[in-house]
Amino acid sequence: MKTLLSACVGLLLMPFSAFAAEIGDDGLHKTSWMRDTFKDLGEDLAEANSEGKRLMIIIEQRGCIYCKKMHEEVFPNEEIASFIEENYFVLEINMFGDVEVTDFDGEALPEKDMVRKWGVLFTPTVLFFPENVPEDGSAAKAAVATMPGAFGRHTTFNMLNWVVEKGYDGDENFQKYHARKFAEQTQ
Repeated sequence: MKTLLSACVGLLLMPFSAFAAEIGDDGLHKTSWMRDTFKDLGEDLAEANSEGKRLMIIIEQRGCIYCKKMHEEVFPNEEIASFIEENYFVLEINMFGDVEVTDFDGEALPEKDMVRKWGVLFTPTVLFFPENVPEDGSAAKAAVATMPGAFGRHTTFNMLNWVVEKGYDGDENFQKYHARKFAEQTQ
């Protein structure tokens, strides 16, 4: 009976494991929708634009329990994963990494120093960018929205949509947008 129960539980969990992110050599979660680039933000923005996608940066760190929560409970949601795949060009930055990142203003620093320059203190932090960024600005100033921390499925999905819909240019701030969308989604 115990074996049958274990098999049933395994079958129930199998669809979720298909979407689970793997852990890379750097200890960070890796997904199919993350891009491996030279981390030159100007070039990455141009490539995102050429694909008709929005640039999104996820800042994470090894052992982050909140990053794990996002990668195990939120990002694997089929609706969210598909939406990211279709609409976003995603870069991952290691909060304590040494890979060189070139900011929009041309300054090149190791990931850990770039994260400090941007003033990011928590992981995960997600930065969303407009299609056009001034060449003299940094990513921290250019971001049209920042998602600091782990959020649930509805908040994350609504933030992804709000950015794609350019809600930041309108009169409805994200909190009002989210409240309206959450009410629609849970009816």
